[in-house]
Amino acid sequence: MRTTIAAILLGIFFAVIAVKTIIKIPTLNTHITRWNIQSIDTMKFSRDLAREKLNDKNFPNIIDTQVSLIAKTGATHIAIATPYDEEFIPILSQWVRAARKYKLKVWFRGNLAGWEGWFEYSKIDRKTHSQNIEKFIVSNSGLFEDGDVFASCPECENGGPGDPRQTGDIEGHRKFLIDEYQMTSSAFKKIKKVVVSNFNSMNYDVAKVIMDKNTTEKLGGIIVVDHYVSSPDKTVTDLEELSKETNGLIVLGEVGAPIPDIQGEMTDSQQNEWIAQLFKKLSESNKIIGINYWTGFGSSTEIWNAEYKPHLAVHTISSFFKPPLAP
Repeated sequence: MRTTIAAILLGIFFAVIAVKTIIKIPTLNTHITRWNIQSIDTMKFSRDLAREKLNDKNFPNIIDTQVSLIAKTGATHIAIATPYDEEFIPILSQWVRAARKYKLKVWFRGNLAGWEGWFEYSKIDRKTHSQNIEKFIVSNSGLFEDGDVFASCPECENGGPGDPRQTGDIEGHRKFLIDEYQMTSSAFKKIKKVVVSNFNSMNYDVAKVIMDKNTTEKLGGIIVVDHYVSSPDKTVTDLEELSKETNGLIVLGEVGAPIPDIQGEMTDSQQNEWIAQLFKKLSESNKIIGINYWTGFGSSTEIWNAEYKPHLAVHTISSFFKPPLAP
C-alpha cells in the first residue's frame, strides 16, 4: 500500500500542471511544503571529503550533526554527492542512514568518479557509465526509499566526451540523457522502489542548447538547472524563460550566494537579504517546483559556519520551507 500511495503522489508531482499548489509530497515530514522538492546540499563534505574521511571514526558524528540541522529547516530532501563507485559505498551508506534517522528523503547527486576523473579514477565513456550506473542501483537497493530522487550524471557536460557546446555533439548528448533516464527508471522498477531518476542537473547555458521541447518531454517534462547569476530577479526570469521555451517545469539543482566572482562578497545580512529576495520570487512562480540550496556547509555560500552556528539565512530558508497553513 505504501508503494502504491507513493507512486500516485509522485505521479501527481511529475504531471505538467498549469498551476503550482502547496501539496504534500511522499516524505516522512509532517509539515506542509511550499515546493515539491526542498533540499540543502552537502557536496563539500559528502563528495569532496569522501575518500579522506572513509576511515575517520569521528566523521559519522559530523554527518549526523549536518543532517540533523538540515532536517530542522523543513527540508524534504538532503542532497548527497558521494560517488557511486564501490570504494565509496560505506560512506554513502552513512549519509543515507543519517537521512533516514531524521526522516529525510535523499536526492542522490553523485556520479561515477570516472566520468569526470574524480579521485584519480580513469575516465570512462558513455556505455561504461550506463552499465555501471545500472549495476550500482540494482546492487545497492537498500540505499533507496520511495520518494527519493536520483541523478545518474549531474552536470553531465563536465565529463565523458565533453561539453556538447564545444564538441558539437548535441544530439548525442540528448540521446545519452534520455537513454540513461530510461535505463535508471527500469532499474528502479526492477528493485521495486519508487525513485524518480530524471534529476540530471545541467548548467543553464547547456540547458538552453540541449533542452528543446521534444527532449524535455522525453525526460519527463522536468528540467534541472544549476544556476548562479548576479541577482534574484535574473535567476527567476531566466528559469521562467527556459520553462516557456521547453514546456518544462523547473527544479533548481544548485543555487546559492555569495559566489564572489558573480555576486561579490557579502556580509551575513547581505547574504540573507539576497536569499530572501530569491526565495520570495521563486515562490511566486508556478514553473519552479523544486530547489536545492548549494550548499549548507563548507563553501562561500554556506549557511552554517564551521562551528555550526547558523547564518541569518537559515531562519529565512526555514520560513519558506515551512510556510504557514492557508487561512
